Amino acid sequence: MSLRLLLLLNFAAAAYLAGLIWTVQVVHYPSFGLVPKEAWAAFHAAHTRRMGYVVLAPMVLELALALWLAWVGRTALPGGAGWWSLALVVAVWAATFFISVPFHNRLAAGFDYIAIDGLTRTNWLRTLAWTARAGLLGWLLAR
Repeated sequence: MSLRLLLLLNFAAAAYLAGLIWTVQVVHYPSFGLVPKEAWAAFHAAHTRRMGYVVLAPMVLELALALWLAWVGRTALPGGAGWWSLALVVAVWAATFFISVPFHNRLAAGFDYIAIDGLTRTNWLRTLAWTARAGLLGWLLAR
């Protein structure tokens, strides 16, 4: 596979996930506080299940593509850009599993406005990392 095609596939994955996380950040997570407490358990269970369908496979694919790009681009990309791209993916995974998942586990136990607020605030880490990765890959494609 050519480096250009690999960059394009990485960009497509990053752009998809960046768009998704911006929707979650600006629309979805803030609306959690509007769910009636008596409907919370069913809502959160459905949210968790359905988000898994739209985010899990793309995140795994993105990680694989980022690893491949870092390796293939180690001498072909400027300033270690492939490694920086991979570092942003690792940052997203770390934020997901060490910050977001614990908040979601707390929310699975019941409505908790403090957890909703914490989830929404800390989700900026993932939002900015995916946006930066999409920007970096877009810049690499454009050059």
